[in-house]
Amino acid sequence: MHSWPTVSLPTLPGEGLEVRLHDSATGELEPVAPGDPARLYVCGITPYDATHLGHANTYVGFDLLVRALHDSGHDVHYVENVTDVDDPLLERAAATSRDWRELATEQMDLFREDMTALRVVPPTYLESVSEAMGQIIDAVKELIDSGAAYQVDDDWYFDISHDDRFGLLSADMNDDQRLAIFGERGGDPDRPGKRHPLDCLLWRAERAGEPSWEAPFGAGRPGWHIECVAIAKSTIDTGFDVQAGGSDLVFPHHDMSASLGHVLTEEWPYARHWMHSGMVAYQGEKMSKSLGNLVLVSALRREGRDPVAIRLMLLAHHYRSDWEYTPADLEAAERRLTLWREALAPPTGPPAERTLTAVRKALADDLNAPIALAAVDRWVVDQRVRGGDDPAAPGVIARMLDALLGVAL
Repeated sequence: MHSWPTVSLPTLPGEGLEVRLHDSATGELEPVAPGDPARLYVCGITPYDATHLGHANTYVGFDLLVRALHDSGHDVHYVENVTDVDDPLLERAAATSRDWRELATEQMDLFREDMTALRVVPPTYLESVSEAMGQIIDAVKELIDSGAAYQVDDDWYFDISHDDRFGLLSADMNDDQRLAIFGERGGDPDRPGKRHPLDCLLWRAERAGEPSWEAPFGAGRPGWHIECVAIAKSTIDTGFDVQAGGSDLVFPHHDMSASLGHVLTEEWPYARHWMHSGMVAYQGEKMSKSLGNLVLVSALRREGRDPVAIRLMLLAHHYRSDWEYTPADLEAAERRLTLWREALAPPTGPPAERTLTAVRKALADDLNAPIALAAVDRWVVDQRVRGGDDPAAPGVIARMLDALLGVAL
């Protein structure tokens, strides 16, 4: 699947710092310590109603990591999947009397436009589930052949007892808590015939009116969790550096993915680091398609809102924080953007080195974008109040904003 246009990252003086990230598996701030190249995976959208601010919050936060790794001298290869075979997409297509492929294509085109407008660095590989069906079928067959899968009626399930490290990311939960979340997020804990209520669906046998693919173990379509594992395994292999996504994916999706990866490869770990962004709320509830309380990036752009201001609004919140959108957030970002543009207009300014160092330190410290923005604000105030005679400073600040924060002025 084609991605969106490449983003050129300006060259900056010196070199960035190694990034330390909060690891969702350990709860600690730990160095990313990537290999060469850095191998990253971020869970992509289910393309039936893209792109709301919750999506954008995840991908802009992850984009900061990509930029910081580039700045510290790493090549970056990262994969993003597109979940174009899943219940919510098929249900939306049926409810609107549309072909699921047509709906997915339309929404992916919109997603690409939004990511381009927000200056998100495109993935090395953007791969849809429908494109990766061969790899997914192979992965399911491996699990069946190893004895880690079993049938309930004609459907295939993963037996979580085959991974003695199951629950890596939900270690602070008991089974009752896991079961409640599992049922809310696509699982079927009450299905009769399962060996354990948390066993997850690997392959759903063919049903009338649903897309299906031929497989040695029966025609059908994959369950959610095996999709990402097969794509990651075939593109960057397991044991990669960072797995990322929204915090609503911690359990069950990322926990299940880790277990499936461990059993498929007999290697540990599936991912070396787990990064999760916070949830964005609107009108008192988490922004979600089921509730309909979405603020779409495309809708804001149609209103004439500057995508740079939208990105600045997202950066004003730490990527791990939960926050609620109000129009005042965007208005504040627009005011900040105006002040920054005015400060960069003169041919000279205060020295830029201290600001560049402060921004790099902020990003190296768990991608702390609000602290980075505050450092730029201080330079802007200095420029407005006292000015400066360094002819290189405005250019360095502008290139830094573009390269590290994705804010092109």
